[in-house]
Amino acid sequence: MSLFQLQHKLGRVIKRGEQEFLYFSGTDYLGLGASFEFESLVIEGIQKLGMNHGLSRINNVRFDIFDQFENYFAEKAGAEKALLWSSGYLAGYATLNYLLGNTDYIFMAPDTHPAILPDELTPDTSQSFKEWAAYVQETTELLKPQRVLILGNAVNPLKPAIHDYSWIGNLSRKHQYTFLLDDSHAFGSIGENPYGTYNKWKFLPVELLVSGSLGKGLGIPAGITLGSITPIIGIANQRIFRSASPPPQGYIWAFLQAEKILKESFDKLHRNEHYFSSLLRSIEGLAGLVGFPIYTFESRKWVSKLEEEGIIVSSFPYPEPTDPWSNRIVITASHEEADLHRLFTVLKKIQSQSI
Repeated sequence: MSLFQLQHKLGRVIKRGEQEFLYFSGTDYLGLGASFEFESLVIEGIQKLGMNHGLSRINNVRFDIFDQFENYFAEKAGAEKALLWSSGYLAGYATLNYLLGNTDYIFMAPDTHPAILPDELTPDTSQSFKEWAAYVQETTELLKPQRVLILGNAVNPLKPAIHDYSWIGNLSRKHQYTFLLDDSHAFGSIGENPYGTYNKWKFLPVELLVSGSLGKGLGIPAGITLGSITPIIGIANQRIFRSASPPPQGYIWAFLQAEKILKESFDKLHRNEHYFSSLLRSIEGLAGLVGFPIYTFESRKWVSKLEEEGIIVSSFPYPEPTDPWSNRIVITASHEEADLHRLFTVLKKIQSQSI
């Protein structure tokens, strides 16, 4: 496996010297990073509103584009209110720290994103998600009434999984529950629309908040927190929000003009994913789910063999250097059907050589 130092934008193809490779990695699920139409909107947004806004949101000189975006995204996601941040990590960190002041007991799913983990706590990664869910249900029955915070991810992008949280509705009603969910890899990749999973879980008997990065599937360098009015206003009144600069306004303007692009890209992503999933019925050694554009495999030998055939996939230890290597194939909306068939053909060849 080689290291690629790029001097060009990422897309369905990357180059090293004169050689081209099909690129099946990254997090640009909707392919907006390589979309000429979206890029044109970003450039227009920068020309209209400038390249950056280094002032805080509470300054007496403000851009109303940020308020427009928050109202728009909240409506699309099915939330009462949204709060826009300069990154998904900041969104999660600030939301978590606001909630900790009203929490007695914390449950953390095994794959919870570091952005929404308390500094002094670590989840039990030896548990499966199913085992953890059972543990939460059993423990809440035994605990005396208190304020309980549940932390988790909408999806696991390292070991493909779309998590089911419907069991939270059956937890003991003697507690006051708050549920903070990271949607970083759900925005743009799963569900009925590109706006994440808030609408799916908002009927649970909890105070639901969703945070995450918009810089993965949705192509803009920003983060967001979604929730009901009271906690969102509470977070907005915290020093961490009042003192922070917002994301570049040109991107925010572009996103508000790009509803048609987003829908077309979202639909194409799911066509690509379903087509590739249908091909993989005859391939052993790949793990994936219908409806989620990430597939994993164990053998690192596949990485080098794919590269020899002109295909680059994701392979590195994460999140710590000492952690196991994560080998993944990522399907995006920028891929064409011929790309997917080429990938399938190469995987079939590699599998036959391994027998």
